[in-house]
Amino acid sequence: MTLLDNGNWFMTEAPTNANASIRDNFEAFHAANPRVYLELRRLALTLWERGHKQIGIAMLFEQMRWEWYARTTDTSGFKLNNNYRAYYARLLMEREPELAGFFTTRETK
Repeated sequence: MTLLDNGNWFMTEAPTNANASIRDNFEAFHAANPRVYLELRRLALTLWERGHKQIGIAMLFEQMRWEWYARTTDTSGFKLNNNYRAYYARLLMEREPELAGFFTTRETK
């Protein structure tokens, strides 16, 4: 069962600060939406368990978007900022030992 199965999953709009760094805005979003991490973790571990050695985090973001759009006509409560992808990839590889090196990343600015 995914976090989107119930059709009622909305993300909390975390306030973004135009003067803050992307990382600071990511941390606010992540704190307000811990279920995003859990769903990305579930998707990544599913692929890892099936033998995949490396993937791009963008694929998981698009999978989450697809699942949401397939289950509802109301897209107003589901926003995933692409600026946060690298931070989620790094967080997953840091917290989940089996995912170390699983995502392709570049050096952040």
